[in-house]
Amino acid sequence: MVVMDVDGVLTDGSIIYSSDGKEFKRFHVHDGYGIFRARDKGLMFAIISGRTSKVTTIRAKRLEITDVFQGDPDKAAVFEKIKSKYKLGYRDVCFIGDDEFDLPLLHKVGFSAAPRDAIKKVRDEVDYVTKAEGGRGAVREILDLILEAKELL
Repeated sequence: MVVMDVDGVLTDGSIIYSSDGKEFKRFHVHDGYGIFRARDKGLMFAIISGRTSKVTTIRAKRLEITDVFQGDPDKAAVFEKIKSKYKLGYRDVCFIGDDEFDLPLLHKVGFSAAPRDAIKKVRDEVDYVTKAEGGRGAVREILDLILEAKELL
């Protein structure tokens, strides 16, 4: 399973508000296609975001990701629900995060990754740092790496 943060991982971390309060985020098509392709090859996906956003809900629905948890900063505790639901071990999971509050879960999983523009403390402590920035194909890069390692590409 691949578990992803949203802001700074699936997006570039920018949150744009219109004058009437609507929230906007930008997602990269390469990441979306990579998720669909990896799912077809047997990977499962979940999203855990400390923020709650309708935009995240919409993107998850379009990516057909049903395990979406928002608004809880304790991502490691939230992950326990997913782990239990699917009877996964930590070694069965990749988590992609970019900020300090992602570290507890990044330290537990079998493969931890971060976008190139993640904070330095995260980059220093993960197994893999992407060449791409968050929201610019970083997720796709990690998925391709996983699929290649599993000889599924």
